Amino acid sequence: MKRGIVLVTLGLAVISVFVGSGTLTFQGLISGDSQQWLLLYETRLPRTVSLVLAGGMMSVCGVVLQKIMQNPFVSTNAIGMVDSSRLGILLVMLFFPNASILVRSGVAFVFSYLGVLLFLALSKRLPQRDPFILPLTGMMFGNVVGAAASFFGYQFQLVQNMSSWLQGNFATVMKADHQLIYVTIPIFIVLFFMLHKIMVLSLGADLAQNFGLNVNQLQFLLLALVALGSTAVLIMVGSVPFLGIVVPNLIALKFGDHLKNTLFLTGVTGSGLLLLCDILARVVIAPYEVPVSVVMGILGGILFLVLLMRRRVA
Repeated sequence: MKRGIVLVTLGLAVISVFVGSGTLTFQGLISGDSQQWLLLYETRLPRTVSLVLAGGMMSVCGVVLQKIMQNPFVSTNAIGMVDSSRLGILLVMLFFPNASILVRSGVAFVFSYLGVLLFLALSKRLPQRDPFILPLTGMMFGNVVGAAASFFGYQFQLVQNMSSWLQGNFATVMKADHQLIYVTIPIFIVLFFMLHKIMVLSLGADLAQNFGLNVNQLQFLLLALVALGSTAVLIMVGSVPFLGIVVPNLIALKFGDHLKNTLFLTGVTGSGLLLLCDILARVVIAPYEVPVSVVMGILGGILFLVLLMRRRVA
């Protein structure tokens, strides 16, 4: 089963390279067609790599957040991280309209990190009996931050620029400007080496302290990594809903929730699901495209409802 998921994801990656409005075929590449090779290097390969890294990063960030918060229904979209980044990006567009991508990314990361730390402090004051209280509070927190961003956006006529930039879409990914997505690779590596500590932390703060962990320091470090990874994805391709919630829960249902056995598989499955949604986004109204966030919103919403109904039956 695990090998099958990896093979399907690899197959989707190959299909992604050859699907799109431009003509790209095996025969053309073998024959040395310069236009097709240019299309491959400039757009198709960078887009496919970005899809793989973004899908894996969002899914892994989701499962790490769920372990930190001890709640299976939280993700970067559900606790205000994306809205906090959005507010930071808006302020950069307002006060530093010509800022570089690194400046925008840095400000978005700081706001995202501060937002999740604020929500973490808020979550400690919530009752823990109902698992839906935390994500619902996160949605309300995100809506408050998003409303503030929208207010300033309307006030200074930046809503359209901000919305078009943050909508999940890989159509604009090019070889010259997709390097920021590679920040996710060292984050993957660091999280992999911290698997044991994350699992101990998921057992609860008191038990983690008994094992000798500095809980607050570990939470701050993990949240910083999650904020950095999600910000890199947000800046490069925008926001994609449900991926960080649906994929970790699907993997946990089938393979259990031990990260040593499932973290890599969670990333691969997230990459495969995002590749599938992007392929559908390219072919559903070809030669035009719909944003991948629209397709993922539909498919992810259906899967999320299935997860909720399965939980209710159980």
